[in-house]
Amino acid sequence: MTGKEQKVRVIDEKTPLLVIAGPMFVELFLNILLNNIDTVMLSHYSENAVGAVGNANQIMSLLIIMFNIIATATSVVVAQYLGAKMFDRMNQIYSLALVVNLFFGIFLCGGLVLCKHSLMNLLHVSGEMMPDALTYINIVGGGLFVQACYNVMLQILRCNGHAKIGMYISIVINVINIGGNYMFLYGPLKFLQLGVAGVSISTVFARMIALLVAIIFFYQAGIGRLSLRLLVPFPGKQLAEMIRVGLPSAGENLSYSLYQIVLLSFVNRMGNDAVNARAYCNAIISFGMLFSNAAAMSTQIIVGHLVGAGKEEAAYRRVFDTLKVSMPITIGLSAANWLLSPFTLHIFTNNQQIIRLAYGIMFADIFVEIGRCLNMTFVNSLKAAGDYVYPLIVGLITMWGLGATVGYTLGIPLGLGVAGVFAGTATDECIRGLIVMHHWRKRKWVGKAIVK
Repeated sequence: MTGKEQKVRVIDEKTPLLVIAGPMFVELFLNILLNNIDTVMLSHYSENAVGAVGNANQIMSLLIIMFNIIATATSVVVAQYLGAKMFDRMNQIYSLALVVNLFFGIFLCGGLVLCKHSLMNLLHVSGEMMPDALTYINIVGGGLFVQACYNVMLQILRCNGHAKIGMYISIVINVINIGGNYMFLYGPLKFLQLGVAGVSISTVFARMIALLVAIIFFYQAGIGRLSLRLLVPFPGKQLAEMIRVGLPSAGENLSYSLYQIVLLSFVNRMGNDAVNARAYCNAIISFGMLFSNAAAMSTQIIVGHLVGAGKEEAAYRRVFDTLKVSMPITIGLSAANWLLSPFTLHIFTNNQQIIRLAYGIMFADIFVEIGRCLNMTFVNSLKAAGDYVYPLIVGLITMWGLGATVGYTLGIPLGLGVAGVFAGTATDECIRGLIVMHHWRKRKWVGKAIVK
């Protein structure tokens, strides 16, 4: 299939936000629902299992960020090249991104499994939680390379205008994962007493099915083709360009994840109730950031196409149009989460100490989400425009200079606990969001497109 034969969906300044954001919202909702169902099922099995999986996921998020070096670059490069109508390069880019992330993923997963004990000790994971945390890393962490490949395929499909397929795949994943969890924890396979191991097996199997469906759709939709022959001779310059785009973005996300790990180490010192309160709150909080996240990712794709087509003014206006919609919805969702949390937390636990801690966390999170909405909208758009270094610099300064220091001071010496740690995060998110918004308004990103 040549570049001219590929079926390309037009994305430009007339593309409605909800055409892309709507399916992404549903997809993200289903993904979060999947994680929350895991949490609910595990909470009825063992509260310590919830904290163990939460600690393991915090470490594994680092790997996912590393995988996103190529996945993020794929999104930016594919969007700009499609916007510039340079279709002849696309198949090579698709193949390169998938193959590199596959081998990179296998390498990192092996390192994670080998170093799991040291990493869990670094987080001060309690002895009660340690066995389940190690089991989860062995199975889910060892199979994360599947997620690395799926992330690339999902970005390719989205940039080609097929946002709905991610939504449909999420439905399939939910059904498989919930069914698997039930079988291992409460159903016919309960006698095996696998517990966290059973939940881990369900997760990995569901991700394998997701990758298979994404590749099948890629071919059926006529988007392009994947072939190792397209990488001979190896396109070293193309890979270097993608790393140059993805590395600063991944560096920012990596710093954020390390920063969250440091915050988690603060919380681990406060006892198991604090750890579980944070885990339950994160499950609820994830719904408060759903729409702003979907809107930001959709805007990134649209801005990438517009910048690739040389329409910088349209890209500039589009970002503010998105913010006018996403900010009020984000504030409403996070405030509703706080008000309803005394009731929704009972889904996970009846421990009144945990619920009391969580209520303070949910209030602080309203301000976290306001800043996060600004950040996601403008940072994603800056990356799409080719300005990927500035968000990294700002993020490093505010995360560690504000978030970590304020969070530690309020949480431990001043005795505000987990809510104080979240207040530090709110300080970081809000200040950083205002800085990157100012940078966008000054149009410092103009002229930094990858496609000239």
